[in-house]
Amino acid sequence: MPAPVAQLELGRDGAELAPKALDISALATLEQVLAGQPRDVAGVRLFDVDGLVSFLAANGPIGSIAARNLGGMARPVRAILFDKTASANWSLAWHQDRVIAVRERKEVEGFGPWTRKHGALHVAPPFELLASMLTLRAHLDPVPQSNAPLLIAPGSHRFGRIPESDVPAVVARCGVAMCLADLGDIWTYATPILHASDRASAATHRRVLQVDYALGDLPGGLQWLGV
Repeated sequence: MPAPVAQLELGRDGAELAPKALDISALATLEQVLAGQPRDVAGVRLFDVDGLVSFLAANGPIGSIAARNLGGMARPVRAILFDKTASANWSLAWHQDRVIAVRERKEVEGFGPWTRKHGALHVAPPFELLASMLTLRAHLDPVPQSNAPLLIAPGSHRFGRIPESDVPAVVARCGVAMCLADLGDIWTYATPILHASDRASAATHRRVLQVDYALGDLPGGLQWLGV
């Protein structure tokens, strides 16, 4: 059984908690920004949502955390709103995030295969690009143990691209941390860290705004889809 861990460090473990990073005012505004998004679906890809960019920019309440770790040129390149409810309550096996969202397909060495997720075109880039990215998860609902907190394998981001057959051994070696969260907390993760999620044992909302951050442009004419 994984244990709650509050003292994870981004540099060492690949994950770190920023408690109460969104205050009551910011949360209320963000609720308004996201109010029109579909409900009771596993994940909604966010693009060109009025008011969202001010939260995600380097001087915003979410983007400033990315900028603090990646530098002032950090840019949001993908945003997804997740929720778990009684009608949309799923589990997620241990895996690494291995793809990025782009505007159009261009054949560039080291990029592939191609897929389509949440209606957007995605491609697997060289691992070095993923290793330079960060993923932030802003919590719009409390996430106690009963509400399907994200599980991570601390330090697994340093193992490179992990073959699926090796995932159980890497998880056993790194151990498992349970990323509990209060309303307004933001977790920062190394994008390629191994992670998983169980089904929520209580039928309630678990809204999470997940944003990937990167530095710089893509090669060969590829363009980030962005937010």
